[in-house]
Amino acid sequence: MSSRVAEILLPIPFDHGFDYALPEDHKLQEGSFVRVPFRSGVMDGIVWNLTPPKSGYQGKLKSIISAPLFDPLSPELVKFIKWVAFYTLAPVGLVYKMVITHKEMLDFGKEVKYFALSPSASTLEKTLSMTRPRLRVKDCLLENGALPLSDLTYLAEISGSVVKRLEELGFLETHFVEETLPCEFPKILPDRPPLEPDQQAAAEQLVRALDHKEFKPFLLDGVTGSGKTEVYFEAIARAISQEKQSLVMLPEIALSSQWSTRFEERFGFAPLQWHSGLTQPQRKKNWHKIHQGLAPVVIGARSSLFLPYKNLGVIIVDEEHDASYKQEEVVLYNARDMAVVRAHLEKIPVVLASATPSVETVTNADERKYTHLLLPTRFGAATLPPIHLIDMRDQEKVSQEWISGDLKTQMEIALESNQQIMLFLNRRGYAPLTLCRSCGYREMCEHCAAWLVEHRHGKQLHCHHCGYNKPMPKVCGECDAEESYVSCGPGVERIAEEAAAKFPNAKVEVVASDTYAGPDEMATLVDKVNKGQVDILIGTQMMAKGYHFPNLTLVGVIDADLGLSGGDLRAGERTYQLLHQVAGRAGRADKKGQVLLQTYMPEHPIMQALSHGGREEFLNQEINEREMATMPPFGKLVGVIISGSHLHIVEDSARRLARSFPVSAEASVLGPTPAPLAMLRGQHRWRLLVKCTRETKAQSLVRHWVDQTPLSPKVRVQIDVDPYSFY
Repeated sequence: MSSRVAEILLPIPFDHGFDYALPEDHKLQEGSFVRVPFRSGVMDGIVWNLTPPKSGYQGKLKSIISAPLFDPLSPELVKFIKWVAFYTLAPVGLVYKMVITHKEMLDFGKEVKYFALSPSASTLEKTLSMTRPRLRVKDCLLENGALPLSDLTYLAEISGSVVKRLEELGFLETHFVEETLPCEFPKILPDRPPLEPDQQAAAEQLVRALDHKEFKPFLLDGVTGSGKTEVYFEAIARAISQEKQSLVMLPEIALSSQWSTRFEERFGFAPLQWHSGLTQPQRKKNWHKIHQGLAPVVIGARSSLFLPYKNLGVIIVDEEHDASYKQEEVVLYNARDMAVVRAHLEKIPVVLASATPSVETVTNADERKYTHLLLPTRFGAATLPPIHLIDMRDQEKVSQEWISGDLKTQMEIALESNQQIMLFLNRRGYAPLTLCRSCGYREMCEHCAAWLVEHRHGKQLHCHHCGYNKPMPKVCGECDAEESYVSCGPGVERIAEEAAAKFPNAKVEVVASDTYAGPDEMATLVDKVNKGQVDILIGTQMMAKGYHFPNLTLVGVIDADLGLSGGDLRAGERTYQLLHQVAGRAGRADKKGQVLLQTYMPEHPIMQALSHGGREEFLNQEINEREMATMPPFGKLVGVIISGSHLHIVEDSARRLARSFPVSAEASVLGPTPAPLAMLRGQHRWRLLVKCTRETKAQSLVRHWVDQTPLSPKVRVQIDVDPYSFY
């Protein structure tokens, strides 16, 4: 019998680990990977704690099955898991699950079966029934060479049975390859391009922090096109020279293609990518390269923050203000803030880069918690484009048209000069609302309290919250009137239709998450734009940041007021950031650009700040208002969402929770009230909001309050520390 017990943390939603007997000759430590029996199966976990056996355990504990021969998680990452679980009030097992990412992640180092076209494939093709799935297999292997089964089925969009049958028929041949991980640290880096004086001064501070091996947070604050990327490239170059790893987080995986191309041009090798668009074998291989310290630079979405880096040297959070860094499912965390925490634990510098930094980050810089690095001008000969407001109240109204006369005139001038245009509308699809002209019935999602959005290209109605879709009906679902549906309001597809009608000779391209979903698709788009194969880009917010199109000189915003409605704490800040970022796409090279904002509220402070370049005035006003209301970052908010399938039980639970809130001078509870999105994926939702001072130990208060209030087992309680959205 072992004299010690190991608490093993498993990737399941528990706030604790599970005890197992240790073998006498073990060499395990906290963070070591182990394989253990759990319930009726086997799971991979990590050693969370080593303790003497507890009374009553003699002979009753299951034993650890094995310990995979991989280095343990670093003490810093183990502390990070604990810290994130404490701060977000999420089960620690789910935080660990973000580190391991997949139940088969530790099954690595085996021989993998690869499939390729056999020498007789061309002959067999003449006699076999070559269905579309079989043709996709052939085309995929011709394009990519030999592939493992999981990659082949993913890329060809077919089932494994198709591959198996082609193997049986002799159309495919197989061979086994042992998984290996070559080191990719370059020995010699190319010379860097010259920097402007402001860039050089900022880069020197970043490099100095790496040399001192110290935690130091930086705000890299530069106007669009000022060369922020080249500045933090210097920090990455120094980290590579020290054989340290660098993490660069981007808010959208679609940005990774152009960023990777730029990086490879600068450094001569490709960064390792981490995002949801990778196949499982790719993710597994990349995970192990990161864990073994063989990947010098990692570029990824917010989940890349939880990877097991062996020797992390610097963290970069590009577009740090972006709302995409807040995860709204399972473990609710803000990757920007957690990046600062991880850098603190790793004792390394962290760089938050943005042309429109968040109020929280600006406040931290003002309070000298972050070092503020400023790049006030665009790089080289490029200049910031002027921003003009188009008062839509003064424009001639034409039914079913949304491009104003003033914007149309400037588009004509740009096209005559062979320059490119971007029209921006942050709304996917063709129309946000479809209603019956006979009875007024509106097409709603069956599972959410949301209108269905028309996507005309696919002749479908979509819910953008849960993914539900259905064909466009020909008969009203309420009054049975035929052909009575009308499309209300514009989406990007409708703007594209209007642009094509106004400029029939122009090449129009719609860019949204349902037309260009990932890095490969965006790489295709960038290539088309740079080759002059697109005249008018019409896109959503995914086009607002990061992209550099030298010939794009005119940006038109169709509905600049769109984000100002509603009571969201950050509505004004988000609108300013989004529109400023969109405006930054114009005139980024030697050609001058201009930006036109169509608005019904030109007198609004945000519109005035944009048109007059009054960023500091806008930020100061926003900061003062937050401080007076003790809103973040001058106070704390914690959202509590009650959800369930029975409305009366959800409402009763929310009211019971509100009544039990402890009376305190430092904290109060707002609500309960139905959530703005009162039903989501078939679940009714009510919200409460805890507001407290910065000094309040909000996590302890909320944890005790929720745990001590008896609620129906038929409801789910989700806690959102530092909520970023209030839907």
